[in-house]
Amino acid sequence: MTQGAHKPALKPTLGAAQIWNMSFGFLGIQIGFDLQNGNVSRIFQTLGAEVDQLAILWIAAPMTGLIVQPIIGHLSDKTWGRYGRRRPYFLVGALLASLALFIMPNSSVLWIAAGTLWLMDASLNISMEPFRAFVGDSLPDRQRTIGYAMQSFFIGTGAVIAGALPWVMTNWLGLSNVAPAGQIPETVHWAFYIGGAALLTAVCWTVFSTKEYSPEELASFEAARADSSRSASAQVQRSAAQFTRGGGIWVIAGAVIAALVVLARSEPRPAFLGTIEVAKDVYVLAALVAGFGVIQLIAGMLRSQVREESGFMEVVSDLFAMPKTMRQLAVVQFFSWFGMFALWIYGTPGVTEYHFGATDTVSAAYQDGADWWSLMGSVRNGLAAAAALGFVLVAAKIDRCRLHAVNLLMGAAGFAAMMLVRDPALLWIPQIGIGIAWASIVSMPYAILAGCVPAEKMGVYMGVFNIFIVVPQLLASTLLGFLLTNLFGGHPIYATVIAAVSFVLAAAATLFVTDGEGAGAPALRAGEA
Repeated sequence: MTQGAHKPALKPTLGAAQIWNMSFGFLGIQIGFDLQNGNVSRIFQTLGAEVDQLAILWIAAPMTGLIVQPIIGHLSDKTWGRYGRRRPYFLVGALLASLALFIMPNSSVLWIAAGTLWLMDASLNISMEPFRAFVGDSLPDRQRTIGYAMQSFFIGTGAVIAGALPWVMTNWLGLSNVAPAGQIPETVHWAFYIGGAALLTAVCWTVFSTKEYSPEELASFEAARADSSRSASAQVQRSAAQFTRGGGIWVIAGAVIAALVVLARSEPRPAFLGTIEVAKDVYVLAALVAGFGVIQLIAGMLRSQVREESGFMEVVSDLFAMPKTMRQLAVVQFFSWFGMFALWIYGTPGVTEYHFGATDTVSAAYQDGADWWSLMGSVRNGLAAAAALGFVLVAAKIDRCRLHAVNLLMGAAGFAAMMLVRDPALLWIPQIGIGIAWASIVSMPYAILAGCVPAEKMGVYMGVFNIFIVVPQLLASTLLGFLLTNLFGGHPIYATVIAAVSFVLAAAATLFVTDGEGAGAPALRAGEA
């Protein structure tokens, strides 16, 4: 048989042990993320930050993800060497993140803690983005739900470990969770040290126990997939004029938002603003809107000059040429992650004030409340891990979109219950719904997405997809403080009400997502008809 007559083979099915190994590194990555999510607000408050400053301090996390993930995705798509395509990024990110975890609890002033958060989040994103693409690279369509559900299991398990560490240090090992004003408790120090070691160990396990398909093998698998698919269509390039026109609109919108903030913070204030308080944090929103416009203006200039050969133009072009399913999932992701970020920013101050009656970060009541909320995070994530195993069992038997919608509604009910449950001992009840929803958020959308993008663009599209996680986080960082101050008297527990509404909207949007052959993946391969 001649080479031209050879029919390319479909990607082979992998065994359970192989899927376990390729996902195991996520255990360490999530330990790092959850130590960050569960304790950084506590560290910021201990070092002098006020509750209304937390959201803007947290802006480091989504900003680094917005910048780092598309870049790393694009670079890893183009990488191939002795250690593969994605695995070098796993290892570099893990080394840097482990270093940041050792630095964070030793921060002596607020600006050092805020800077370390930037380093930690950037490093975790360097590892995490290629892990998402790694599953898409390695597994055939029929196994991707299992693969991402396995990642979700390790995310839940890692979060259980991270959330329990400070509480275990206090209640089992007898370490102190109280420190003098301006100092980080001993329990937090040791939790971060252990987490850093666990992160590096877990990622190294995946790096050295797995292999990757070569670019030639992936191209062969993709050719076989295209032969068996009826959904491919040609990519439509956005013109220079469209980039320029869209960019101008976004820049003007950003300028208008900035002007409104200036008016709101000037004296005398315009009468139409009434008593609404507008914090300077909203300037960040104005900058983000205008910044997106500037990116489009640059892309329009480069396209008009026929300067297409750059990573910047490739990423921007891919953003505007997303498959139909990816555009639909973007709406789901927006509302899902807005709600989760509300929980991460205001969970600790909300529970300590509403359920423990404490606002003084030096008090034992505040530290007890913070430890208890950290333990509830472990409960929530343990439930998420169990739910992920359930997803593995039903992966081939149930409609993924409807399952995701139901899970999100359970999460909304959990957020609403946070206000209804006043006894701290019963806070585990709301975590049931939130945990199931969280397991779904970090698995189902990725399984759906991986089936609608071409193999050679898996990394960059996973990175672009992260934009729809980061944008709601950035909006939460700039708007949640505004909403809590003007609608709820500054009480952080009401962030759970906002999260509940956001999850309901996400569930509704999920019902409009096209999964399967109707996904409409564009044919992005050069020279393809």
